[in-house]
Amino acid sequence: MVPSPERDLTLRLERSKQDEALFNEFLNGGINVLHSTTAQEGMLQPRLPQLCQESSALYTICLAFQLSLSSYQSPLFFEYFDAALREFRSELAQSTILSDATLTAGLLLCSIGVLTLYSKQLMHGLPWTVHLEGMHNILQSHGLADRHRTAAQTPFRTHLVEVMGVMDLPFFSVGRQTPCIGIWRRYCQPVLPREGVEPVSGLPRALVDLFAGICIDTTEQSFWDWPGEPGNFLHCYLWEAYRLAGILTLRRHARAEERQSRDMRNFSAWRQPSACPADATVLVTRILANLDALRLACVERPAEESFIKNAIQFPIVVAGLEVAVLCQNPQWQHTIRKCMLGTRQDEILYDLLQEMWQKNDPILSIDSLARARGVEMGLL
Repeated sequence: MVPSPERDLTLRLERSKQDEALFNEFLNGGINVLHSTTAQEGMLQPRLPQLCQESSALYTICLAFQLSLSSYQSPLFFEYFDAALREFRSELAQSTILSDATLTAGLLLCSIGVLTLYSKQLMHGLPWTVHLEGMHNILQSHGLADRHRTAAQTPFRTHLVEVMGVMDLPFFSVGRQTPCIGIWRRYCQPVLPREGVEPVSGLPRALVDLFAGICIDTTEQSFWDWPGEPGNFLHCYLWEAYRLAGILTLRRHARAEERQSRDMRNFSAWRQPSACPADATVLVTRILANLDALRLACVERPAEESFIKNAIQFPIVVAGLEVAVLCQNPQWQHTIRKCMLGTRQDEILYDLLQEMWQKNDPILSIDSLARARGVEMGLL
């Protein structure tokens, strides 16, 4: 039976009202999961309505994002996500100069992939990081590497490139299926002032610089000597956990490289043993102590930095990947569970960690486990 024109108009009006309600939910609530600082203090929220006027893909992606927070398995979410993906690809294909609106759409689309897990059928077999590559290629063709042009960017454009840079950092994801582009180190680090906090990650830019230098020139000593940044107690708990997690990340990567090479003479300077005196057990203890203190402080003072817990997944996972330490101290597995936020992503991450602990195989990689499940997710 073919719907009458009146019925079709009624359905469109109902969908329009539903879309408007979803967008308002995202603007006033859902957007907060994108930040580890207060969203109202960020650059995106006040600009978003106007940006959505400039990009239909962005508006649809906002709706899909809001649905992903509560209804990721519903047919409605699948419908909106597929529409968002089609519209973004169409905008990207037609873009000669990537507008702020389309760039924002792409970053939000990546964020859906970071925060939500889908079936291979829904994702059409494509990892979310593939969108970073497409956007980077267009930006690069229009002078992204030109430091004079980059220095003249608007603050909002600079913010968007920073967000791309943080998303691109290889150690801030699990099961990544595309190579790291090096956006932060190539385009952000040389231009931006090194003070202040990047709002999406909630990390000081100088600390992000160290993570961007892993495999290049960052050493354990670099993290050990990092002097910190002014902040409140909650910031200090989080940043200390990241600083120590950086040391463990370097060691884990060096072990993986050593297994491949088996020839220490071929190791570059950054892989050489450093002067950092703490062993893995001490580092894991201190990471979990800071995260547990952060958890308790958030319970005690819920209005203070209410979104900072959005940033805790990376140090939690890094601590959990010290399998020998966690197997020797099984009570810390419970601590990791308590510190997680209880999201669906947390459940899958904890399940991956449990498999690591149960198998207790020093060669096993969480990335290989994630890829075997068709999972690619961010840890920020």
